[in-house]
Amino acid sequence: MSDFQKKLFDQIQNNSNIKSDQIFKVADSVKNADFSDEKTVRRLVRQLAKMADKPLSKEKEDKIVKSITKNNMPTDMNSLSKLFKK
Repeated sequence: MSDFQKKLFDQIQNNSNIKSDQIFKVADSVKNADFSDEKTVRRLVRQLAKMADKPLSKEKEDKIVKSITKNNMPTDMNSLSKLFKK
């Protein structure tokens, strides 16, 4: 695991109470997913919000889904943090 991945998983766990093993299960379940498909991405975003026990407004969900389906994936921790804070 790269330093970036370790930092990402640590930050996710610290900010959301999602354990690393849960993250790996989700990642494994979507490794062949079509991230240009809105329904697939929306299902994943909702699943992660539920796992984190965090409310997700319709507006924020739409913004995250749109960003992912339009291939505007964050490339670093700062970009990822900004996406979820908006």
